[in-house]
Amino acid sequence: MSRPWILLCLATLLPAAELTPQEEALLGLVKVRRIHVERMSGETANHVRDMIISSLQRSGLFVITENPERADATLKGSAEDLIYTDTFQYSDGVSARVGVGSGGYNSSSRTNNRRQANASVSEQESARTAERKHESAAAVRLVNRDGDVIWSTTKESLGAKFRGASADVADKIVKQLTEDFERAKRLKAGAAPQ
Repeated sequence: MSRPWILLCLATLLPAAELTPQEEALLGLVKVRRIHVERMSGETANHVRDMIISSLQRSGLFVITENPERADATLKGSAEDLIYTDTFQYSDGVSARVGVGSGGYNSSSRTNNRRQANASVSEQESARTAERKHESAAAVRLVNRDGDVIWSTTKESLGAKFRGASADVADKIVKQLTEDFERAKRLKAGAAPQ
């Protein structure tokens, strides 16, 4: 009997390493081929949802379906896509006044002994800036047909150099899903009997 054969027999007799619940859920990703992206909650979520669908489609990892009955899993969640203006305003100033006066008009001598001095200094500075901001955030989960959450993530963005915040959030979500899908495939390969 050769040694590799003995090692293989021993390996099959040893108990397999037990998976954590997170690893077990992650293995569910390997079974997913079709995804339905459900409408998301949030006032401006439709735009983010469309970006996620587009990014998923570009990844080529899954078939995207509009028919929930055909899907192996459903992507659910909430998202916000906000565009607003941040306004900063400040005002600073220094002011000083000095006044000296005395005397008045003497009617009996018809003299005017009025002395008066005045000084005034004032400096005022104010600034107002308005900056347009765009931020987006999404919390999503992938749910299998049994209702188990097999994957989830939360991403946010203030925008990237060459794309808006919602496109950046969608790309971050799909990048995380792709990385976790690859990790699930490696986990499955390591968990499979030799």
